[in-house]
Amino acid sequence: MQNDTFLRALRREPTDYTPVWLMRQAGRYLPEYTRTRARAGSFMTLAQTPDLATEVTLQPLERYPLDAAILFSDILTVPDAMGLGLSFAEGEGPRFERTLRDDAAVASLDVPDMEKLRYVFDAVSSIKRALAGRVPLIGFAGSPFTLACYMIEGGGSEDYATVRTMAAARPDLLARIVDVNARAVAAYLREQIAAGADAVMIFDTWGGMLTAAAYRRYSLASMRAVLGALAADTATRAVPTIVFTKGGGGWLDEIAACGAAGVGLDWTVDLAQARARVGARVALQGNLDPLVLLTDPETVAREAIAVVEAAGPAPGHIFNLGHGIVPRTPPDNVAALVEAVHRASRRAR
Repeated sequence: MQNDTFLRALRREPTDYTPVWLMRQAGRYLPEYTRTRARAGSFMTLAQTPDLATEVTLQPLERYPLDAAILFSDILTVPDAMGLGLSFAEGEGPRFERTLRDDAAVASLDVPDMEKLRYVFDAVSSIKRALAGRVPLIGFAGSPFTLACYMIEGGGSEDYATVRTMAAARPDLLARIVDVNARAVAAYLREQIAAGADAVMIFDTWGGMLTAAAYRRYSLASMRAVLGALAADTATRAVPTIVFTKGGGGWLDEIAACGAAGVGLDWTVDLAQARARVGARVALQGNLDPLVLLTDPETVAREAIAVVEAAGPAPGHIFNLGHGIVPRTPPDNVAALVEAVHRASRRAR
């Protein structure tokens, strides 16, 4: 590996500077992505064509000296392989043709044949070849609970009311869904690692909307099950893992004990306090507010340096945003961010 700074930081080893990568670093804020997306004709074609997924994954690395690549894909590939009928309408986001809202639908749910997701694993292999050891490649999956949210609602939602009422009225149904999803996600990440992923991340986008008891039961426990399955497998146990619960700052100590090497933080968490509380146990990743990138290069640099200073020079910090890059982000602001993080952290060392 020509640049293993990200992996060393994830292992809480000393590094010459703070590594940086960004959630959704390959995406709509880049004009080259828009051109590739137009050439593909649809998001699904783009995600399901390994050559195009490789092209898009590498685009931000051609612009910026980022310290990791992340597979271009979507968290909903797994429920799509379960036969729920995923589609993406322009401007409307993901939709499922079939939902999981009654006993019969939930009873029929099962872990999909991983061959249905071969295009993802082929993309991982293709990206690894194209990277040629330049930086590590991060694979990922949605958390079992976050996947359940889309599978139950049929798409995105402002309040996920159906999911939350199911948690109260039919906990048996929700428990069955997240259990199947946990086994599916473990198998999915296992195959990504076999294809060459150097680290894997679990995105728990919606766990933070739950009550504390429901979070522990449906979100945290299911992620712990995934991590336990990877740790029990000799082929995957050495590959570092990251978990990220948006809105999960209140459960930081419990998340830090779940078995992951790193914990992602959203922008509402005090990074300095988090480092003091759990920084000796896990690496921490984050946590600039993504909307800072909508300002100007000077503001971006100042705010990025503040994050670096809050983290301090001790090993185990990976710079990232508190959530994904928003589509209207000016590309020059990303350049200013990466340069500021590298410069300030080198100086602090």
